[in-house]
Amino acid sequence: MDKIRFVVVAVALGFSGAGFSSAALAQALSAEQRAACQADYARYCKGTMPGGGRIIACLNKQRDQISDACKKVLDAQR
Repeated sequence: MDKIRFVVVAVALGFSGAGFSSAALAQALSAEQRAACQADYARYCKGTMPGGGRIIACLNKQRDQISDACKKVLDAQR
């Protein structure tokens, strides 16, 4: 029973940490910057868990397909 409780707590802490990272990144970008990549995110990276730069990495992997506006946002993040 203690192992299960430990796993539940570890998972809960992990998800709250991922959410915080996502919120911090979202605050760092303007609404215009987020809007520039929203369609590309929905098309290519929707299943990517936020945090740790995973969404930016996913969008960069799809660089040949994403919009020019999103490319500018990604370039500004480097």
